[in-house]
Amino acid sequence: MPLLVTDYSWTQTETMVHVNVPLKGAKVGKVDIISSDEYLKVHYPPFLFEVFLFEPIDNDRSTAKVGNGVAILSLSKRTNQMWEQLMMTSCDKETKKQIRQQALLKHQEKLLSESQSKAEKKRAEDTYLIETMMKLEREEAKKIRKMKDAECERTTAELEAWQPSCNKTEEDENKAKNNVKSSGSRNVELNQRGSTAAKCKKQQVHPPALRRPGNIQVTFTPRVFSTPLRESKVQEEEEWLRKQAEARRILTADAEELKELKDEERNPDWLKDKGDKCFMKGDYLSALNAYSLAIRLNRKMSAVFSNRAACHLKLGNLDKAIEDSSQALDLLTPHVAANAEARARAHVRRGAAFCELQLYVEGLWDYEAALKIYPDDESLQSDAQKIRGIIQGAAAAAPDKQ
Repeated sequence: MPLLVTDYSWTQTETMVHVNVPLKGAKVGKVDIISSDEYLKVHYPPFLFEVFLFEPIDNDRSTAKVGNGVAILSLSKRTNQMWEQLMMTSCDKETKKQIRQQALLKHQEKLLSESQSKAEKKRAEDTYLIETMMKLEREEAKKIRKMKDAECERTTAELEAWQPSCNKTEEDENKAKNNVKSSGSRNVELNQRGSTAAKCKKQQVHPPALRRPGNIQVTFTPRVFSTPLRESKVQEEEEWLRKQAEARRILTADAEELKELKDEERNPDWLKDKGDKCFMKGDYLSALNAYSLAIRLNRKMSAVFSNRAACHLKLGNLDKAIEDSSQALDLLTPHVAANAEARARAHVRRGAAFCELQLYVEGLWDYEAALKIYPDDESLQSDAQKIRGIIQGAAAAAPDKQ
């Protein structure tokens, strides 16, 4: 069942009506807009915005623009007068059904005509392209034919000039052959003897000896990740390992502040462990301070940002919890098996902060992202279902309030 959009806004002049519909994170390619003179529909799953207009409009002169998270619909009025409201309220279900069906039929006819015009335009372009190619091929064939004719004429002239010298050369070769015949008969017997000796020598050749057996040493590259190696994931795994190595060696605190700290307090890993212990005891302020100092020393540790988000969530600092969770998710890229659990925790913490701020749609996105990582987690499934119930309840209550 689609969720009805109620947080839209509209303005009007004597000639135009402007309607702004928030897209709630939907991509431009997934927004479906259908309009007619009496009906308007904007569908981006799972949300639906449907209007049976108060007065007829000129649909051919109306426009729709989608971008920057909002759909802007500019409707041209048929009569220059101000509307009392955007939607009809006195229309019954049967009339609405007929208006909706007529709008869908007109939309299908419009799509069909656009498709036919595009097909005709493509056929015309293809015909022009084929004719142009055939013309170029005829010109190229004509050019090649001229080159062949010129080459034949040149070759014929050379043959005619070369014929007299060729006759003289043949006479000289015949005389030389007659002189060679007499000496050639004496060499035939010698050549036969040589070939017989070569055959005997070939029969005495032995095949090469077998190679000695041996062992080939094979070594395997050690794996850092527990999952099997896949070529499609090699680049992402290498980038993740590079970020982890960079996180362990980058220190961003000022030199003067480092001198005032103890040796163990200069270690971000020690500060993280201290923050974890304070968090387990319920001392969230001390844990927050430990995590903040660790972040000042090293801003590349995703776990510290995620844990500090949990502290902010406990202390009611919801905006800061969202900010730290988002920073942790940025550091947890690329997505590999080694950081799957950390990504799920960050999504849940950010989703919980969104829900505390009553931004249930954004919170549901984070819980669904965590479910993609752990689809069988019953706790995540239960929480996501509760949020869906809240969203659907709010959507159902909104028309009653109007």
